Amino acid sequence: MEFIFINVVLVLIVVILLIILSWVWPPNSPWAPWWRTDKKISRAICKLAKIKPSDLVYELGSGNATFLITAAKEFGARGFGVEIDPLRFVTSTIMTHIIGVKDKVVIKRKNFFDEDLSKATVVYVYLVPKTLEKLLPKFKKELKKGTRIVSYKYQLNIKYQKANIKNNLVLYKI
Repeated sequence: MEFIFINVVLVLIVVILLIILSWVWPPNSPWAPWWRTDKKISRAICKLAKIKPSDLVYELGSGNATFLITAAKEFGARGFGVEIDPLRFVTSTIMTHIIGVKDKVVIKRKNFFDEDLSKATVVYVYLVPKTLEKLLPKFKKELKKGTRIVSYKYQLNIKYQKANIKNNLVLYKI
């Protein structure tokens, strides 16, 4: 019994340390930390990108899907999230059911580099610079002309259309 207790405590300590590490994750790391986009930022993204009910919004690395849920519930858009992490995938899928947007938001457990982005009208990313750099050729190849991309905190290496400095958001158009 004592062995099980010690193992449970050790697992909890590791989980807590990983959460703390995710708060100070180096921005040039190729691995994605567990960062969140809150509702305030989600609304600011939707306003910056002028999201409307006719939009199909993609979020690459959708985490707990706060942005997609906000875009669907408050702005009427359809959403598509791509999340490779199983825990984040389950969390976001449950959240879309609980909040009642499961008919408007689809979450796929997949590597976003393997996902076809050609149907997107808006793409939202909160990803580290190395990942954004690798995504840029994919964006240029797959996204239709006029597709809006919003990046939170980190910028793409292309000319931007508009910035929301207060919320650290940048809007691009392909």
